[in-house]
Amino acid sequence: MSDRSVRSILSSDLSLHPFKLQVVHALSNWDREMRWQFCRQFVGILTENPDLPNNVLMSDEAHFHLHDTVNKQNFRYWSAANPHELHQRPTYDPKFTVWCAVWSRGVIGPYFFEDEDGKAIAVTSQHYTGMINEFLSPNLPLNNGTLWFQQDGATAHTAVISIAALHHLFPQRVTSHFGDGRWSPRSPDLTAPDFFVWSYLKSKVYSNRSTDLRALKENIRGETFRRNTSSHYAQLLNSCAPVH
Repeated sequence: MSDRSVRSILSSDLSLHPFKLQVVHALSNWDREMRWQFCRQFVGILTENPDLPNNVLMSDEAHFHLHDTVNKQNFRYWSAANPHELHQRPTYDPKFTVWCAVWSRGVIGPYFFEDEDGKAIAVTSQHYTGMINEFLSPNLPLNNGTLWFQQDGATAHTAVISIAALHHLFPQRVTSHFGDGRWSPRSPDLTAPDFFVWSYLKSKVYSNRSTDLRALKENIRGETFRRNTSSHYAQLLNSCAPVH
């Protein structure tokens, strides 16, 4: 029996559907307890400060390739005939890492991790701390005494020097591993940059093909500025509650 016949029987006769296996981290009893502790702590803080959702900076980084990337696992062409489309990309696709922080009043960023010559660099603890001191700190609002800072558990984020720099800017208001609000173990990054900002920004930036990294950076800066000053964009950000 052919593979096509087997699939037809499974689908048409048995009404079965294929499901893709998803591998996730196993949770121990201690992980669950840590999550409960985070929830109880957050609810307590929220009770004392009902305006907390409007005072949380949710931060993250993302890679931007010069030639947009395609995930062939979930991308399909729907057509009556085979379009025979080819997605070509160079062997080495230039890219850089972009950081931003999102809160109810807009976006702080973008920040590009690069050296003095404009070449992309890795996000190390030293480079991350430099971003905090040289970019984040000067761009914070003047009345930042009530702002909380949230980040994920990347190694560069949780290094001793990185946490020290964040505690200096946000005393007792850092949600992170080794922070004041402990980052829950094996927790997905349910923050505004992850489930909204990056995908939205890339959909806009890559609609205008850039010829080099400098042009791509300008597209990112321009799109971020336009959306950061857009009332519609601000309303979307307001709907992104700081969940974890």
